[in-house]
Amino acid sequence: MSDPAINLSSNSSIEPSISRYPVQSLDTLHDDILERILAVQEKAKFIPNVFLALAYRPAEFRAFFAYHDAIMERKGNTLSAAEKEMIIVATSAANGCQYCVVAHGALLRVFSKEPLLADQIAVNYLHAPISPRQKEMLAFSLKLCRTPELIQDADYATLREHGYDDEDILDITGITAFFGLSNRMAIVMNMQSNSEFYTMARAARQ
Repeated sequence: MSDPAINLSSNSSIEPSISRYPVQSLDTLHDDILERILAVQEKAKFIPNVFLALAYRPAEFRAFFAYHDAIMERKGNTLSAAEKEMIIVATSAANGCQYCVVAHGALLRVFSKEPLLADQIAVNYLHAPISPRQKEMLAFSLKLCRTPELIQDADYATLREHGYDDEDILDITGITAFFGLSNRMAIVMNMQSNSEFYTMARAARQ
């Protein structure tokens, strides 16, 4: 359990309405889970509710974030942070996951420095001001999201024509698949987005 010397601040009491399932206070969490949550809090200045909600099942929390880190922080990948968030926003919108559209829409605004882009991609990526190459990336990820049984060799050929290699394709696939899991968990848990996400990076940087 947590070290009593750690200052848990005002977040040690968590509002249970962020999830359909019980949400523990920070001072009851396992040390490794608490350490990760506090690190996120220090960087973001708040705790994203996904961390608090998923801590309900510690083993699954660890597995979830281990795979998240493996696909999102893989060494040697060529997708930019903004492009990864584009995939997450587009497929989360297709899956009807409010939490992930709101939270990752905020991250997309941060990484792209474009305050309108996340909303545009969530509604219809074809009308968003992104490159043809990025549109092909999203076309593939949405096809994989909605109708995976229709993926065929021609889809890989189209991606390669736009400069993606087999490793890129596997990265796109891993992100799409993982956030399909995340979307479904968030929906069933009735996970609520932090208010901070709604306004984050809404104004263009000077």
